[in-house]
Amino acid sequence: MEKSVHSPEYALLRAELRRAREAGGLSQRQLAERLDVPHSWVAKVETGERRIDLVEFCWFVAACGEDSLAAIGRLVPRMHLGRAPRRAKGGRSK
Repeated sequence: MEKSVHSPEYALLRAELRRAREAGGLSQRQLAERLDVPHSWVAKVETGERRIDLVEFCWFVAACGEDSLAAIGRLVPRMHLGRAPRRAKGGRSK
């Protein structure tokens, strides 16, 4: 399984985050203020420099004024998760 911010699935996640922010009419700085984080945190998340977990995803989307469950519902079907998992480079198979 590839755990990379460069995977196609993670690119979809980042696009969903940016879509939510823009749909909420927020700049990265405005969203950062709502989340009480430095504005660079939002920029790093959106560019893939920083990885986020599910809880942070939900906080991000909610701060944009959207339902996090609806965001996940839009995102997951586009990820094609039914295929066999990929191994990270140098990873071991189980």
